[in-house]
Amino acid sequence: MSDYTCFDVSTDAGVATVTLCRPDELNTMIPSFWKELPALAHDLDTSGEVRVVVLASTGRHFSAGMDLSVFGAGTGRRGAEVGRVRANLRAGVLHLQGTFSVLEKARIPVLAAIQGGCVGGAVDMVTACDMRYATEDAFFCIQEINLGMTADVGTLQRLPKLIPEGVCRELAYTGRRMPAAEAKAVGLVNDVFKDHEALLDGVGEVARQIAGQSPLAVWGSKEMITYARDHSTADSLDHIATWQAGMFQPADMVEAFAAKGEGREPNFDDLLPLRPDLDEVV
Repeated sequence: MSDYTCFDVSTDAGVATVTLCRPDELNTMIPSFWKELPALAHDLDTSGEVRVVVLASTGRHFSAGMDLSVFGAGTGRRGAEVGRVRANLRAGVLHLQGTFSVLEKARIPVLAAIQGGCVGGAVDMVTACDMRYATEDAFFCIQEINLGMTADVGTLQRLPKLIPEGVCRELAYTGRRMPAAEAKAVGLVNDVFKDHEALLDGVGEVARQIAGQSPLAVWGSKEMITYARDHSTADSLDHIATWQAGMFQPADMVEAFAAKGEGREPNFDDLLPLRPDLDEVV
C-alpha cells in the first residue's frame, strides 16, 4: 500500500487500522487528506482481505477539522463568469462530501476511535462511520457555525439520524462542545473509555469480533441498515428480499453450525476482491 502524508495504515487478521498521523498539526485536513482518504478506503474495501476498519488518531486531539489551506484553494480562474465559478464551488463541495461517503458506502464496517477534540470536518467524517467510540476527555463540536458558515460535508445530513433532532439543532446553532458522556447518553458514541490506550484496546476487541463473523453477512447487514435509514420500511423489506435472493448461500451457515458443534471458531472465506476493469467482470 502506498505511503500517505496524513495516515498510517496497518492490517492484522482482517482488521485494518487507519491512523491520522499529524498530531503536531492537530490532524487538520490539509489538501492531501482529501485525496488520500478515499484512495486508501477504496484500496482496503476492494482488497477482499480486510473485514473491518478502525479509524484512529494520534496526539491530544482526534482532528481539528478542515485546514485553512483548503478554504484558500480557489474556485476557478480569476475574472471568470460568476455562474461558472459558483458551479465549480458546488462541484468542490460535492467532492469533499464524497471523501467521507466512501466510508459509508464501503462493504466493510468502519469504527471511529476518538480522543480529545473531534471538531468541524472531523464530525462530518465520524458520522459517516458505522460506530463511534470515545475517550472520557473527548468532545464534539460543529465548528462551522462559529466560523460564520453552515456545515456542508455531511454532519447536518447524518447527525440528525444518529441523535435526537433537537440536540443536533442545538449543536449546529450554538457551536458548543458536546462532551463524551453526553455523546454516549444521546447515542452518538457506543462506549466511552478512560484513556486513549483503553480506547484502542476496546475498539480493537469490537473489530476482532466483527472480523470473526461472515464478511458477506456483515456486508449485507451494513447495506440493509444504511438503506433502511434513507428509505421506507416497505422499500427496505423489498431490498433485503432481493439481496437474499442472490447473496444468501448456505456455505457460511453450514460453517457456523459446524464450528459451534465442534467447539471452535468458524472460518469464513474473505470477500472477493472488487475489480473495476471490465475485462475482470465479464
